[in-house]
Amino acid sequence: MSDFSYSVDADGVATITWDVPGKSMNVMSQAGFVQLDGMVDAALADPAVKGVIITSGKKDFAGGMDLNVIARMKDEGGADPARAVFEGVMSIHRILRKIELAGMDRKTQTGGKPFVAALPGTAMGIGLELPLACHRIIAADNPGARIGLPEIMVGIFPGAGGTTRLVRKLGAMAAAPFLLEGKTNEPKKAMAAGIIDEVVPADRLMARAKEWVLAAKDADLVKVWDRKDYKMPGGTPYHPAGFMTFLGASVMVHANTHGVYPAAKALLSAIYEGALVPFDTALRIEARWFTHVLMNPSSGAMIRSLFLNKEALEKGANRPAVADEKVAKLGVLGAGMMGAGIAYVSASAGIEVVLIDATQEAADRGKAHSADLLDKGMKRGAVTAEKKAEVLGRITATTDYAALAGCDLILEAVFEDPAVKAEVTARAEAVIPQTAIFATNTSTLPIGELAKASMRPGQFIGIHFFSPVDRMMLVEIIKGKATGDRAVAKALDYVRQIRKTPIVVNDARFFYANRCIIPYVNEGMRMVGEGVAPALIENAAKLVGMPLGPLQLVDETALDLGAKIARATKAAMGDAYPDSAVDDILFWMVDQGRIGRKARAGFYAYDETGKRLGLWEGLAQKFPRALKQPELGEVQHRLLLAQVLEAVRALEAGVLTDIREGDVGAILGWGFAPWSGGPFSWLDMIGAARAVEICDGLTSRHGRRFEAPGLLRDMAATGQTFYGRFASRPKAA
Repeated sequence: MSDFSYSVDADGVATITWDVPGKSMNVMSQAGFVQLDGMVDAALADPAVKGVIITSGKKDFAGGMDLNVIARMKDEGGADPARAVFEGVMSIHRILRKIELAGMDRKTQTGGKPFVAALPGTAMGIGLELPLACHRIIAADNPGARIGLPEIMVGIFPGAGGTTRLVRKLGAMAAAPFLLEGKTNEPKKAMAAGIIDEVVPADRLMARAKEWVLAAKDADLVKVWDRKDYKMPGGTPYHPAGFMTFLGASVMVHANTHGVYPAAKALLSAIYEGALVPFDTALRIEARWFTHVLMNPSSGAMIRSLFLNKEALEKGANRPAVADEKVAKLGVLGAGMMGAGIAYVSASAGIEVVLIDATQEAADRGKAHSADLLDKGMKRGAVTAEKKAEVLGRITATTDYAALAGCDLILEAVFEDPAVKAEVTARAEAVIPQTAIFATNTSTLPIGELAKASMRPGQFIGIHFFSPVDRMMLVEIIKGKATGDRAVAKALDYVRQIRKTPIVVNDARFFYANRCIIPYVNEGMRMVGEGVAPALIENAAKLVGMPLGPLQLVDETALDLGAKIARATKAAMGDAYPDSAVDDILFWMVDQGRIGRKARAGFYAYDETGKRLGLWEGLAQKFPRALKQPELGEVQHRLLLAQVLEAVRALEAGVLTDIREGDVGAILGWGFAPWSGGPFSWLDMIGAARAVEICDGLTSRHGRRFEAPGLLRDMAATGQTFYGRFASRPKAA
């Protein structure tokens, strides 16, 4: 079956309709490009065709490129994959340039046929690069649609002409947010930004496109960059104004990426160099830089984790083969920030929610959190008054457990105290259906222990959200030993409903995410106690791609919470407890009342509004800085390996059962160096043998916490990679 169809009406207007079979959203494939190319040729060769509309048979236009195409380009290149990728990209440029030139005489710039893109909804990636090659872009007035070029978010940049065309259309300064930040807009805002040309009522989309085709003149078909008098908006790099733009862009890119994201730097190079040459040469430059990025291991790792693996997990890659378990009615126990956030995302996804707390005032306050978030959305133009009323109408705030009758999923989000959780579990199970699944939102307490309070341990599961719930994309699903398949399926289907990314792990202390992030924070504090300059610790983390240094992170999460976790962990582990040296710093800080941002006092100093002012100078008095500071690489390896080795140990112990979940969970859960693709991708990038070598050096200098796990040593000895050994997994349900 074809991805595109072609028809010509009685007025001589051809319509090329993109409608990939079996997909809810169009994605471009190699076969699709071949089909599109043939239809463009047919339209240009047919004297009866006056012009062409390119549109979609779906509610949206397109979601982007099938990134497996890139992998196939590399594979087909054999010994010279870079050449194969470059030639593949240039073939795409030729197709889009053919649309753009439309058969016109290049000298007289006459005789072409108009091409118009008619976008019914979302147009992302190649879904916008193709329209940018058309002579006019008309979008339906669909506030839920998103239009943009988000490629930078998965480690690449727009390489099918989107970079070159958008910069020439808007200028480097105006194009920067869309290229360097991956910003997307709804249609009217995209038109205001100059990205698209018209927004019309949805029922007028095709009629308006046809009107434009039939009325278009030769001058309407000549892109501004093909005109002899073209000047780039804002100036080229050697123009006085343009020089300042490019200088500022370079500084901005380095400040935001710290040099560890190759795509951003390559994108800026493509823009800079392309601005100095004619348009067709600029396309070749773009293709070369795009190829350069694709050949970088970081790009491949980011694409795999942030696109392919993430998509597979969201589609249910590890879902048990049981019947559909979508949630119709959700009960949320506890209306604090976590419970309120869960209620909001669930109601926003169309789920009826019963939000329960001990007092009506607390329950109402939890519902008000949703109202506040919706009000912020209204200020941004992303939420209508009708939408706000609809979402709030789905939330019932109450103290009455009887309101839970009919709920098919209960999500408990009360205080992290086993006795409190046991009490609300019993009260809920007294009124909910026998078939209901009960989930606990806990970040540290073992699921197996909490399940003892349930009469139905097979229907008891952990669903761990990250704060703030409305912004954090990861949800950690924890299976207890008694948890049944239906409970897992219910949790996965629910997470899919609220449009977040799930990982499934087995029950163990701290599960997966906290198991890895706590050693990172602890290593940072441990170094403070050793006399390592706090600025070196924080900047080393950022220079290796972590979004927050360990000291800033512990300030954000609160030191008193860390102290509570430390005491509970020490009580559970006894003599095996490894972090007494960390406690010396942590407990002293808490005793000083420096418990983090919420108290406007932590490792950082804050003003009265909570704004960070810089690292707290008092640290140096209690923990004097050593005369000899460690090398940057030493600090970076300590911070990275503290996390990575725990990820390997989690896999080794069976807590983690899928390395895809380990990589995706690390990036989405706590921001582990996204450029690396995650801890397992990073290990594959540097090689197991090199990782063991680093571990051995760190162990000799800093202790047994850096000992390489047996699994890693085994892989080093056999020359294996994690994705080579563990990549084979069941298909999505």
